[in-house]
Amino acid sequence: MSNPMNPAKLVLASGSSVRQWMLKGAGLNFQVLTADIDERALEAERGGLSPEVLAQELAIAKAQAVSAVVSQTNPNVLVIGADQVLEHDGVLLHKAANSQEAEEKLKRLQASTHHLIAATALVRDGQTLWSGSDRASLTMRALSDKERAAYLDRAGDAATQSVGAYRLEELGSALFERIEGDYFTILGLPLLPLLSALRAQGIDPLLDTSS
Repeated sequence: MSNPMNPAKLVLASGSSVRQWMLKGAGLNFQVLTADIDERALEAERGGLSPEVLAQELAIAKAQAVSAVVSQTNPNVLVIGADQVLEHDGVLLHKAANSQEAEEKLKRLQASTHHLIAATALVRDGQTLWSGSDRASLTMRALSDKERAAYLDRAGDAATQSVGAYRLEELGSALFERIEGDYFTILGLPLLPLLSALRAQGIDPLLDTSS
């Protein structure tokens, strides 16, 4: 985990550039402090949970870890935790470790529907104030070997940095024939419920004149 930061009202416990982009676009002022937790160990420890509950548990764990650090020197800071899991045919899939695993994942997902479950949580001084999740369904079209190879070559690191081996907001959109659900959820953060929860805590980007 990185070092504690200067005083701030809002902290994002995620190093995801896409999540940061979404929050900045929504007009929020925040700082970033990533949590170093073993997600797979936590998943094994909490085995048997539904994807929605697991994603929320992971989001809460990240926010709790960061809150434990920042509250020591900067109490009352609100910490946002976030996580996303991918479910395909009842099995949870994780980020590919390399391009070969990314190719195998695309072979598995093509010509079928998988589900992305994104969750977020708000924690202040170690207390979980709110958590929520949302689900989206994505149907990937059938891909030829040539198309798969071309995508992986052009996508680069994106194939191993996202849970589905694609980024829908980039070249990954060319892999799909249909999506059902909230666009922000697909990108990894159920933004609208989060903004509503933040307003309930007194943070409204429309009324914040400090930006």
